[in-house]
Amino acid sequence: MFRLQGSKVLAVDMTGDGVKAKNGSMVAYDGQMTFKKLTGGGEGIRGMVTRRLTGEQMTVMEVRGHGTCWFADRASEINLVSLQGDKLFVESSNLLATDAGLRTGTTFTGLRGASQGNGLFTTTVEGHGQAAIMSDGPAVVLRVSAQYPLTVDPGAYVAHQGNLRQSFQSGVTFRTFLGEGGGEAFQIRFEGDGLVYVQPSERNTIAGDL
Repeated sequence: MFRLQGSKVLAVDMTGDGVKAKNGSMVAYDGQMTFKKLTGGGEGIRGMVTRRLTGEQMTVMEVRGHGTCWFADRASEINLVSLQGDKLFVESSNLLATDAGLRTGTTFTGLRGASQGNGLFTTTVEGHGQAAIMSDGPAVVLRVSAQYPLTVDPGAYVAHQGNLRQSFQSGVTFRTFLGEGGGEAFQIRFEGDGLVYVQPSERNTIAGDL
C-alpha cells in the first residue's frame, strides 16, 4: 500500500481503503478519491484535551478511494515504518501519513517534554499497518540494546519504537562545546531494546536548551 518514489515522495495505492495524512501534504492523485479533514492527531476527548494543553497539534486529512495518492512535505526525506501490533512514538511534525486503521494518540514523555518545544507529549501510532515519517536529511536508524543504551540530541530525534525507556538528562549537550545556546541543556537517553530514528540536520529551534 505504501511505497516510495525516490526518497521524498510517498505513493499510496488504495483499493477502497484509506490513509490519514498531514493536511496539505498531498501533491497529486489519480482515480476516485474522497477527502475529509480530521480534528487532530489524538482520538477522543482525551486526545483533544491533551492537544489543547500541550500544543502537540496535528492537522490531519483522511483520503479514501480507488487509485493512487502521492504525498510530500517540504522535500523532506521519507522513511517507512511497519507496525506489527507495536507502538511508534514520533514527533508530530515528523509524521507524514499512516494507514487509516492505525490508532493515533498522545503520550506523556516526562517533565522535560518532547524535543524542541513540541510539547510535553509525543504522538503515538499503534496497530498493524504502515506509517511514513519524515526527516530533514536521510534518517539513521540506531539500535538500542541492554548493553548499549543510546543518548540523543533532542534536535536530532525523530521517532522510536520497541521496548524502550526514555529519560531526560540535564547537563552538557553536544553543542555546548561549540559555545551555542543558553539555559538548561538536556539530552534524551534510551534504554532497553528497540530502534531510534535520528535526522542528520537538527531543528532550527532552541535545540537542546530549555
